[in-house]
Amino acid sequence: MAKLKLKKGDTVKVISGESRGAQGKIISIDVAKSRATVEGVNMISKSEKPNAKNTNGGIVKKEGAIHISNLMLVEGGKTVRVGRKIDEKTKSLVRISKKTKEVIK
Repeated sequence: MAKLKLKKGDTVKVISGESRGAQGKIISIDVAKSRATVEGVNMISKSEKPNAKNTNGGIVKKEGAIHISNLMLVEGGKTVRVGRKIDEKTKSLVRISKKTKEVIK
């Protein structure tokens, strides 16, 4: 299983599929399936039974999962390819922008 270059909380842009061009923050990531749930993107209709939270139940719109390969990190308003390297000071692995070679927070 490959190391994912995106994290929960990252702002990403959808680069292919029905929601192409949409941006949002990553809500959750399923590492085993290489899929992420992005805020406000890939909305699906799901039927729910009545429960304490939603007493009526019915059809609810919610975010569906998108494959990681269809997402690209957004830094400073532009999409960025992500690489990894070892930081000399802290001796830990950090994410970097492939174009500018700057560390991504």
